[in-house]
Amino acid sequence: MTTLSKQQIPSIAVIGAGYWGKNLVRNFHQLGSLKLIYDKSETVLRSLKEQYGDIDTCISLSHVLERKDIEGVVISTPAETHFYVAREALLAGKHVFVEKPLVLNETEGLELINIAKETNRVLMVGHLLQYHPVFIKLKNMVMSGELGRVHYIYSNRLNFGKIRREENILWSFAPHDISMILSLSGEVPESIMTTGGYYLHQRIADVTTTHFEFASGLHAHIFVSWLHPFKEQKLVVVGEQKMAVFDDTRPWPEKLLVYPHHVQWVNGLPVSEKAEPERIDIVPDEPLRRECMHFLDCISTGQHPTTDGEEGLRVLQILNASQHSLDKHGQKVNLAGELISKEPQSLTNSKDESPSQTIEADVYIHDTAIVDRGVSIGSGTKIWQFSHVLTGSTLGKRCNIGQNVVIGPDVQIGEKCKIQNNVSVYKGVTLEDGAFCGPSMVFTNIINPRAEISKMNQVLPTLVKKGATIGANATIVCGTTLGRYSFVGAGAVVTRDVPDHALVVGNPAKVIGWACECGERLSADLECAICGKKYLQTKEGITPAKIG
Repeated sequence: MTTLSKQQIPSIAVIGAGYWGKNLVRNFHQLGSLKLIYDKSETVLRSLKEQYGDIDTCISLSHVLERKDIEGVVISTPAETHFYVAREALLAGKHVFVEKPLVLNETEGLELINIAKETNRVLMVGHLLQYHPVFIKLKNMVMSGELGRVHYIYSNRLNFGKIRREENILWSFAPHDISMILSLSGEVPESIMTTGGYYLHQRIADVTTTHFEFASGLHAHIFVSWLHPFKEQKLVVVGEQKMAVFDDTRPWPEKLLVYPHHVQWVNGLPVSEKAEPERIDIVPDEPLRRECMHFLDCISTGQHPTTDGEEGLRVLQILNASQHSLDKHGQKVNLAGELISKEPQSLTNSKDESPSQTIEADVYIHDTAIVDRGVSIGSGTKIWQFSHVLTGSTLGKRCNIGQNVVIGPDVQIGEKCKIQNNVSVYKGVTLEDGAFCGPSMVFTNIINPRAEISKMNQVLPTLVKKGATIGANATIVCGTTLGRYSFVGAGAVVTRDVPDHALVVGNPAKVIGWACECGERLSADLECAICGKKYLQTKEGITPAKIG
């Protein structure tokens, strides 16, 4: 944030000085920018006039908009009035800061964004926690990779306090959490599920839980309630290297704790290792003051708001989709609010030219898994929680697809393959029969990717031949072939072709021995001590010895 001189500080009017508006009045007054307060209640205005004697008050919105000395307005009125007030303010040439939610209708949100662009005015949404010093520090840690790849995020916002009747708990509490999760993930969810409880009113939810699934494999959930025995405001980010907890109910020295817990793989088995939490020193500051100062900075310097109209619209789209899922008793929906079918079925009809699904009757697909159009799945295959099979992909018979696996698009997988948790099988990768992919191993498909440049025309194929095994956390660089029954050790980085039956480890991976079809390491005489099979050395590697 910049420090503005007294001459640079924009003049602000606060529209709506009730439950939350009075906090905005206090902060803008302390910043020296507040000139005018609008509210329908003369009693409220008299009280504020006594407290802030140098500030003008009025009960006419047109009076606010006609004041030439007012550069920006801060809207803290009921959500159903946000569109009208914000639109009139923008058209009157005022910069606008509107409390969450931006509006209730996405079409209205787009209209406000377009008006702000046409009039060259600031449009900012009050997603307060994005300005919290602790969240800013947490976001920097995530963006810098200090936590490692983020596996999942969850947020609890619980209390036994003010119960609203103009909106349910989802719309009252969840916008801040949605905003933080979108900011940390850098993407919008592919699917949304929301369930709720109605205890005080049969049509107004008092408790909701929302689950998000992202294309990257990230998952997040939000639990909100105003019928909870104690206050809890907690955001937890679980990464592969560290785990962070932002607990806003704790004193400042303990608001952000980082747990350097991690998982070690010992003989192919995960072993958790715990460590003492680390306190992160952060200079205390009031988030609302920082948010108000950011609005003033944006007006004075022309910088773009962190929580601009587009960000507010994304949060609104997710709220609307979540509400639709809630109304449908927790059915999974996409961002447009369209239901995602849980039942395998043919999706081809006279109005839809998309390729159909071919799914055998004895295939098991968990309720949280997603299978796109144009997918073929062989009999006996199982697809577990939170996995996603993209269009054009084929899975053979009796495959086992673990949790949080992404396959496709256009990926071919043979029969009896096993893909463990947290693996992405990208376009360009082919698995022959019996291939095994260990937990969190990584395929790549482009040798020199850039985020800003599409290079899908440069996909290099990767072939995993029959019976090959890839250990946990190994990385397979694209353009390579893993030979039949080869064995890639845990954590290895494969940069060149692997011969049949070769046992490779290290970075870059090197051949250190040979593996039998049964997975056991062969002795020096190339005979398996477990199953008794014998092998012969060849120029390419080894091959099973002929019997007789």
